[in-house]
Amino acid sequence: MIKKTEENKKAVVLLSGGLDSATVMAIAQNIGFDCYAISFAYGQRHSAELEASKRLAEHYNVVEHKILNIDLGQIGGSALTDTKLAVPEQLEEGIPITYVPARNTIFLSLALGYAEVVTANDIFIGVNAVDYSGYPDCRPEFINAYQHMANLATKVGVEGAQIKINTPLINMSKDQIIKKGMQLGVDYRKTVSCYQADAQGRACGRCDSCRLRMAGFKKAGIEDQTNYV
Repeated sequence: MIKKTEENKKAVVLLSGGLDSATVMAIAQNIGFDCYAISFAYGQRHSAELEASKRLAEHYNVVEHKILNIDLGQIGGSALTDTKLAVPEQLEEGIPITYVPARNTIFLSLALGYAEVVTANDIFIGVNAVDYSGYPDCRPEFINAYQHMANLATKVGVEGAQIKINTPLINMSKDQIIKKGMQLGVDYRKTVSCYQADAQGRACGRCDSCRLRMAGFKKAGIEDQTNYV
C-alpha cells in the first residue's frame, strides 16, 4: 500500500497520455497526492499522445504540467522514433523494435530532477511487467536498481531521505488496470495508446499496444470506446 505523509504530499507523475499513465494519475490523486505531471516530446512518431497528456493534466487539475523536449530520434534504433522503420503489426519474438533504447532510464532521471526541484518525495510511473511488450525497462529488477541509484544520486538521498519510485501497475494485467481505472472514474476516451495514431488521435487497431489495449477491455468485460481508424 502506497502511503503519503502530511509533511509531503507532492508527487511527480509520468504522464504519457496513454491508458496506463492515466490510471496511475488517478491512483496518485486518489491517495491524496498533489500531482506534478511530466511528459516528453521525445521524437515519437505522432503528437497525439502528447495532446492526450494535456487533456489528462487539465482534467486532473495537476499543480503543474511540464512537457520536456528530448529528441531520441537523433539516436534512432526504434520504430517509435525512426519513421524509416515500420511499426510491427504481428507479434515478434524477443524485444520488439518498438523498444526505445534507455527510454525509461532517461524519463525517470528527468522526473527525479523535477521531483528534487519541487520537493516531491514520490514519483509515479505506469510500467507494467505482466501485459506488456517485453521491454527490459518495465521490469521490477530495473525499478529496484533505479531506486538504489536514485538514493545515491540525489541531494535528498544523501541527506538521509529518499524519492520513492512508485509502480502501482507493475504486477497487474491489462484488464485489472482497466478495472482499477474504471473504479476511479478514468475516462479512457481521453487517452491514446497507439504506436501509430493518426493526426486526429485515432488508433490503428493493429499494433502491439492496440492489441494489448483491446484484449484488456475484452477480458475486463468493458466496452472499448477507443477511437479506431
